[in-house]
Amino acid sequence: MLLVIHAALTWALVGLILTIQLVHYPLFSRVGAGGYAAYQREHITRITWLVAPLMLAELATEAALVLRPPAPLSAASAGLGLVILIWVSTAVAQSPVHGRRTTGFDAALHARLVTTNWLRTVLWLLRGSLVGGWPLLALA
Repeated sequence: MLLVIHAALTWALVGLILTIQLVHYPLFSRVGAGGYAAYQREHITRITWLVAPLMLAELATEAALVLRPPAPLSAASAGLGLVILIWVSTAVAQSPVHGRRTTGFDAALHARLVTTNWLRTVLWLLRGSLVGGWPLLALA
């Protein structure tokens, strides 16, 4: 059952990161200078309530799978490595850029956010590919 829950969490985050990368972040540049700072602050608040519980649950279930791997240990360890890279990217690249953008729109920071977020997007797609078959192991 843990495999199914973990895969569902990962794929929820894959869908979320694709929506953010392909729809939400590109639209930031169209908000307009007058309301941008408030929009950015509200984005941070709202997205945190959505993404934080999912990321924490994904991390917790991945850690549980590493401690008691139903999949090959190397696959569970690779999954944990990808989660760690996602968290590091979030902490080092995306979150600081969001924080610096709360005073107004900055085209260079916007470009940096969109560019660096491709790393998280690819990492979550890799995770989705990795864990996609794990629920089938639960049935075996």
